[in-house]
Amino acid sequence: MDNNSCMNPYGLRDGEMSSGTTIMAVTFDGGVVLGADSRTSSGSYVANRVSDKIVPLHDYVWTCRSGSAADTQAVADYVKYYISAHSGELDRLPRVQTCANLIRKICYNNKDRMMAGMICGGWDPYEGGQVFEIPLGGTIMKQKFAIGGSGSSYIYGLMDSLYRENMTKEECKEFCKKCIAHAMARDGSSGGVIRLVIIDKEGVEKECILGNELPFMP
Repeated sequence: MDNNSCMNPYGLRDGEMSSGTTIMAVTFDGGVVLGADSRTSSGSYVANRVSDKIVPLHDYVWTCRSGSAADTQAVADYVKYYISAHSGELDRLPRVQTCANLIRKICYNNKDRMMAGMICGGWDPYEGGQVFEIPLGGTIMKQKFAIGGSGSSYIYGLMDSLYRENMTKEECKEFCKKCIAHAMARDGSSGGVIRLVIIDKEGVEKECILGNELPFMP
């Protein structure tokens, strides 16, 4: 192995920084569960071990962020501003799909200038709990469950084997905890604590699973 390979194991271009994460969301009857790890990395350096990657867009709609922290924070802030004005003008709660489409539009129109992979999930009185995945490049897909970030590649098979339709809220929470914990154990760019956000018509509930409480550890 030459010196350049040792200094640049990820094969990045000059000025490009490696980043990683694990985010996911799953629907249950009447709502959604969003989950994420808390490690923010810059190459091999852990810049923040307890960051919050699940942020609100509106009262019942939240988004998981992966990719460049600066890019995804900017996208979330823009969507939060636009959807607040939209909801105020219509005097009703926004649709989850409307929030996801705004993310998609910003990500697609700037796909050559930013790195953002996001999951939009929430509840609305029109279609209940919904999850939309907006990966790098800016497409949009409605899913029963979605995963993203560098850690996701380690757990596709695990999620396929564990996922069942019509899971309860508690089953979805355990599903997210187990999958994210496995990704954190295998992916060097994922780690810290697990954060969960549970959204249904009753409101929003947040949970934090500390490192010594993870359901799976290497």
